[in-house]
Amino acid sequence: MKHYIIDGNNLIGKISSLKKLHKKNKQLSAEKLSFILGRYFIRKKSTVSLHFDGFESKKINTGGIKIFYSNKSTADEKIKNEIERSRNPRNIVLVTSDLNLAEFGKVCSCKVLKSENFSKLLFFDANVDEEKSRIDEINNQQEFKKLFGIE
Repeated sequence: MKHYIIDGNNLIGKISSLKKLHKKNKQLSAEKLSFILGRYFIRKKSTVSLHFDGFESKKINTGGIKIFYSNKSTADEKIKNEIERSRNPRNIVLVTSDLNLAEFGKVCSCKVLKSENFSKLLFFDANVDEEKSRIDEINNQQEFKKLFGIE
């Protein structure tokens, strides 16, 4: 099973709406990122660790995503520790654009995915799922079928 380790502040910086929000309200941007990730990973067979710098100010409820705060150290240090403790780093997908952290992940045999590329996946999947559900909904409507002579 794949395990995603996500550099939260780094990913927030690559999503324009969250980046703007982060300047005003760090907690809310972290909550929104957690919600977006929760939706993305809900149907995927993966585990997720989301790392933020600083201290936890308010608990964020997410389904299946473990959230870690660096407290007195840095999120990068906590991420490196998690990779080092892993039994099989080859199953880890490290999401970051931090060059030092990415290099560490590569040396440890992790797959590294840049935050800007991962952010595109987050929103591409959401758009595809939404479009597919709309098409399915239309195809299942009897009125639509009668109107266009499909049956």
